[in-house]
Amino acid sequence: MVNELIKQTEERMKKAISALKSEFTTVRTGRASVALLDRVIVDYYGTETPVNQLATVSVPEARLLIVQPWDKNIIDPIEKAIMKSSLGLNPSNDGNVIRVPVPPLNEERRKELVKMVKSMSEETRVAVRNIRRDVNDAFKSSEKAGEISEDEMRRLQTEVQKSTDKFIAEIDEMLRHKEEEIMEV
Repeated sequence: MVNELIKQTEERMKKAISALKSEFTTVRTGRASVALLDRVIVDYYGTETPVNQLATVSVPEARLLIVQPWDKNIIDPIEKAIMKSSLGLNPSNDGNVIRVPVPPLNEERRKELVKMVKSMSEETRVAVRNIRRDVNDAFKSSEKAGEISEDEMRRLQTEVQKSTDKFIAEIDEMLRHKEEEIMEV
């Protein structure tokens, strides 16, 4: 039971990290990326649908996205959804495809994005610490119920703390890498 609890703790922490990774992919860095449009939602015949389910998105150049809808009737709604998104992109279409130039970021916008990714990272750190707290509470309950000894509880808490430190370090490394990516010109 205790080993299962530690395994579940690791899994929950890994999920927190992977959620942060996917959030980071949606942050614009001045370079074109297919993931940039992942959160753009289009009203497709009354249904809210992500762009990547309505079109093929490709990156032919470092600062250009091409959106090729499968249904030509949806070009205008996709273009409007990209314009309305908070990405600050200005798409244009030729009737067949939508070209989305990705302009370089100015210094002020870069700093805003760095603040945003720092905030995302801190939320993930808090989530990891909350997972640690939950499992430590479970260990304390088990110790009070006489299921494990006090020494065993301390050993398990130390093990969970090592995992927590490892995941926090991974978050810090991801943040450092994303900051560098945002700030590079």
